[in-house]
Amino acid sequence: MKTTLDEATFTYVSHLFKRIVPYKSSSSRSKWKVLLATVLLLVAAITLSLPSDLPVPARLTIFAFLLAGVLWSTTSINAGYVALSSVILLLLSGGIPQEEFFKSLGSDVVWLMIGAFVLGGAVKETGLAVRLTQAVVSKARSVSSLFWMLTSVLIPLSFLIPSTSGRAAVTYPIFRSISNVVDDKQTRRALCLLMPTIILVSTIASLTGAGSHLIAKDLLEEITKQHISFGQWVLYGLPFGAVASYASCWVIMRLFLDKKRLQHQLKITQFTPEPLSSNERKTLFIILLMFGLWLTETWHGLETATVIVIGALLLTAPNIGVMKWKDAVKAISWNLILFVAATHVLGHSLVTSGASKWILEHIFDLSDINSAGSRLIILLVLTIISLTSHLYMTSHTARAAALVPPLLYLAISLDVNPVAVMFLSTLGMDYCLTFPVSSKALMVYRDMDEESFRPKDLLRLSAVMIPIHFGLIVLFYYTWWNWVGLSF
Repeated sequence: MKTTLDEATFTYVSHLFKRIVPYKSSSSRSKWKVLLATVLLLVAAITLSLPSDLPVPARLTIFAFLLAGVLWSTTSINAGYVALSSVILLLLSGGIPQEEFFKSLGSDVVWLMIGAFVLGGAVKETGLAVRLTQAVVSKARSVSSLFWMLTSVLIPLSFLIPSTSGRAAVTYPIFRSISNVVDDKQTRRALCLLMPTIILVSTIASLTGAGSHLIAKDLLEEITKQHISFGQWVLYGLPFGAVASYASCWVIMRLFLDKKRLQHQLKITQFTPEPLSSNERKTLFIILLMFGLWLTETWHGLETATVIVIGALLLTAPNIGVMKWKDAVKAISWNLILFVAATHVLGHSLVTSGASKWILEHIFDLSDINSAGSRLIILLVLTIISLTSHLYMTSHTARAAALVPPLLYLAISLDVNPVAVMFLSTLGMDYCLTFPVSSKALMVYRDMDEESFRPKDLLRLSAVMIPIHFGLIVLFYYTWWNWVGLSF
């Protein structure tokens, strides 16, 4: 029997929502969050009850996603718990079958994430990431050269560690050791701002740089039957990630440090190179083997997820690997895995229920983009939507699951290249420098150091970087991406 969202259902859900939101009567801020969340939820309920042409499954899906979005944005409830609860609500109300819920845990996105976390655990366990960073940073002689070298060493980490928060956690001890030799408070603050900024900006360089990339790739294949390989992603994303990272480094130095501070001489302990250990050599060999298989996917047919699972098994093989299986399992962020699986269900439901098409017809029509004959207008609208998406949805993965399906349907309706639409929208969604809450990587550096950057520092940086990002996207579209075949 199909379930409809009548007034009683909305009243019940609203009542349930009020009970699960953390509330402290003594905190006016908490009261404001509860009030805001409740108002948003009720507005969403009323809005979804209006259109008569919206099928019930689509209405249920949009309601579940809006519920999750409100909870993600206005409460401190764990994002994975919110996503899973929203999926269960969707299941119980008849929006999706049970088979769809269980199938998500077996998707290639989930297995790719599991393998990537095992790889990241091996890199951290063997000390390869720290060795690389120390080898480069020890050559810095001034604050300016330190900033440039840190930028250079942070970019390739997006290939080795699959989440921005994971990269932030690995690099934070390095930041602490470097900050100890910097005796200027302002310089330490700029350094604390630099590291998460480069971690976030360079994410687009690798397909495995963030879970949102994997969600977007999966949705591309599901909706359009088109595929983007690991090598193609690197071809499109690495040049942009490198340029945007160095541009961010330059802006941070110019905004927060004067010439005297930039030229200040440092006394960093010289790094004494030692031979690679046996485990380091094994890890490096397996990483290079995986990269080789990823870049030659069209020859052997092994998909990215299959290759990384094989690599994970080699890294944990008895008497051969570099870490024990039980330690590898502990290195996996199961909270993030379940979050990705749940948002994958929500994203898939947006497609199968017809909700994405409805959003396209009723939302994008307002911008008149459907009748836009100019590819430039399409590029500008797409860029604006994706670059500002972090302001109203704080999760990378949630942004991809919510926005990629309607954008891909838009690409189909406009007869433009869906691969280009998916990649450019994902690139814009990776930008999240405006507020600390927009990224866990920012929160790691914001919460763990007394002299970390302030929220107003982030706002100041973002006010400059958003126009630069916007300009770089347009520039790359008409140059590099056009030359390598990524255009509308």
